[in-house]
Amino acid sequence: MHNQLTIAILAGLGGMIGWGFADFCAKKTTDAVGAIKSLVWAHAFGTTLFIIIALGDAWLFGRHLQFPNSFGTWAGSAFFGALQMIVYWLAYEGFGKGQLAVLNPIFASFPGLVAVAAVIFFGETLSAGLAIALVLLFGGILLINIDPTGTRRSKRFNSIPGLKEIALATILAAAWTIGWDRFISGRQALPYALSMYAFMLLAAVALAKLMRSSLRGVPRELWKFLVLIGLGETVAYLAISWGYSATSLTSIVALVSGAFSLPTLVLAYIFLKERLSKLQWGAVGLTILGIVLVSLQ
Repeated sequence: MHNQLTIAILAGLGGMIGWGFADFCAKKTTDAVGAIKSLVWAHAFGTTLFIIIALGDAWLFGRHLQFPNSFGTWAGSAFFGALQMIVYWLAYEGFGKGQLAVLNPIFASFPGLVAVAAVIFFGETLSAGLAIALVLLFGGILLINIDPTGTRRSKRFNSIPGLKEIALATILAAAWTIGWDRFISGRQALPYALSMYAFMLLAAVALAKLMRSSLRGVPRELWKFLVLIGLGETVAYLAISWGYSATSLTSIVALVSGAFSLPTLVLAYIFLKERLSKLQWGAVGLTILGIVLVSLQ
């Protein structure tokens, strides 16, 4: 159990750092070129990096990579890739419309939904500490959307720019997490993560075609951010897939990785100069405290 706990914590930290860094870079690109273009190019770089890692793993360590080998496993990889692409598209659309420091902690709350679903549908025990942490988490999410300096209309929960997209992305991310954990359990993390991620890229390209969105015209200064998004996501998906595959501690992997708002908020505050009201800062802190406390249960 101690071995599994160590793997789960390390996997969660990999997801937290990778996704937090990727979300910061995504804010830079979606503001400039939009969600679809950012999504396709970032995942193209990520898929390329995944392939390089897989080839290097096979060559350096002589491992036989066990990719999906039946219609069901390929279909499952395609489904989870397409579902996660929708999550990203909604999240990128939300980040492009609103303030990263406000929206990202909301999106980071999806591990709380995973914990609630685990209790309701899978019979996991909800401790008193976890219940308190979830109350703090969702209390922070509600408070973070109140602007005390705005008009009466601006104080409405649904008036925050990008909130609708982020809320739907949060629900779908929770569903993806529960499903992916059960799908990859006991399987090799690297080849299955690569397969799923490649299907994410294909789904993003298909969506771009459907929306007749051009993939050209990316300014030179943005390419480095697109590459860094791919790098961050590769680290995150490799880490959490390893954790889900090698351990039964789903909650720890999901909840620790769900604290990715921590690095994102620090980067947004330093480099994007994003500012919040005192109430919103308190709400952000409450949200992050809830995520941290959930991770410690």
